[in-house]
Amino acid sequence: MAARAYWQGQIRLALVSIPVEIYSATKSGATVSFRQIHEPSGKPIHYEKVVDGIGPVDRDEIMKGFEFEKGEYVLLDEKEIEGVKLESKKTLELTQFVDVGEVDAIYYDKPYYVVPADDLAEEAFVVLREALRKTRKVGLGQLALRGREYVVSLKPCGRGMVLETLRYADEVNKAASYFRDIGDSKADEDLLDLATTLIEKKAGKFDASDFHDRYVDALKDLIERKRKSKTGKVALEREDKAPSRGSNVIDLMAALKQSIDKGGGSSRSPAKAAPANKPGAKAAPKKAPAKKPAASPRARKSA
Repeated sequence: MAARAYWQGQIRLALVSIPVEIYSATKSGATVSFRQIHEPSGKPIHYEKVVDGIGPVDRDEIMKGFEFEKGEYVLLDEKEIEGVKLESKKTLELTQFVDVGEVDAIYYDKPYYVVPADDLAEEAFVVLREALRKTRKVGLGQLALRGREYVVSLKPCGRGMVLETLRYADEVNKAASYFRDIGDSKADEDLLDLATTLIEKKAGKFDASDFHDRYVDALKDLIERKRKSKTGKVALEREDKAPSRGSNVIDLMAALKQSIDKGGGSSRSPAKAAPANKPGAKAAPKKAPAKKPAASPRARKSA
């Protein structure tokens, strides 16, 4: 495998230890990176490590400090920090198993692919993978990565497994504090049926390749237009002002019906014919075509 393993160690299930390697399952997407530039000179701006009253210092003179009192620090170097012994640095012990879907998605952080370290580890690896798949369970444990210990989950993924780091409870804001002002009223049944119909019409299988970063595309277009501009300036599109809350009363029923008629917004529907007049109803008088306004003397002269 060409990629370099992010972590090497073992998964422990009771008395069984399985040597494994994990690899990052994600990569940086197409981003547009910027540097800060000094406009008058056009040169890039650099950052230096500076000490008050001393000035710039060398990197090898820098240590990590923990402030235990105002202005008082305990100093640690990298070797001392790396020397902290923690079993989870080399061993992921699965201590609990929960149903698939029981862990709220808000706790998931970063995924990694897990593979057996060698041929000898493959048999035990496959047994654990299939046992998780058969029981529809997710394994939980703790693992030291990137200078801290994480709660992690382990679940099957094709021929391998996926390990995902989880956030701790104190790292997630409680939803109740944000949702408390939302009322307890129930959804209108007719509106609910229309919304359900619209969702079902737009339902499909997830394909990540269907989506791309339109903001990055727009930035690249702006950069290219400015690069080719002789004046160094380009016209920017104005954003539409967001409607003020409560300024317009939206007929939700009509909007949902219109969305369904348009095929869920994917295509335009033909214009509907005007409804026929009811029996006994008076036909609306036809409007005479508007007359063209006479040209002003100034306009005739300029012509």
